[in-house]
Amino acid sequence: MDRADARLTLSFWPFSLLAQPEPLPERLIGSCPEAVIDNALASWGSPPHVFPPDIRTAYVEALSDPAHIHAICEEYRAAASIDRDHDREDLKARRRIACPLLALWSEMGGLNSWYLDEGGPLAIWRALADNVEGGPVAGGHFFPEENPEDTANRLRAFLLS
Repeated sequence: MDRADARLTLSFWPFSLLAQPEPLPERLIGSCPEAVIDNALASWGSPPHVFPPDIRTAYVEALSDPAHIHAICEEYRAAASIDRDHDREDLKARRRIACPLLALWSEMGGLNSWYLDEGGPLAIWRALADNVEGGPVAGGHFFPEENPEDTANRLRAFLLS
C-alpha cells in the first residue's frame, strides 16, 4: 500500500474499492457479480480461454453469496488497515520474516516492471525477509491458471529445497 500510485490503483481497482467501508463494495459487487468477473477475466492480462464456462460460473456463484463478498472485502480492509499497522510495528522493531519465502508474479503484469528502480519485487521482499527467492511467471494476472505446470514446478522445487 505504501507504494500504491496511479499505476496500481487504476490497474488493480480491487485494492482501493474493496477496502472501502461496508456496505458500499458489498452492494456494488452483489448487484452485478457478472460484471466483476467479466472485467477480471477479460482485462487482467490472462486470455479468456483459460477460464472455461464452468469456471466462470463458479466465480460468479461465489460472488453471488453475500457472505463470500463480505469476507473478500474484509480481507482487503485488513490489508489497508491493521495489516499495515502490524507491518509498521514489525519494521520499527526490526522483525523480519525468518522462514523461506517464495515470491511469484505475472511476467505480463505491472509488478514485473513498476518497481525496477527499487530492484524489483525480490529486492522489496528481501528488505523484509531473510531468505527470498522467486521471479516472474509467464502469463497475466491469473498465471497459475495459464501456466499451472510451471507454477506447480516452482512451488514443488521451493517446498522440497
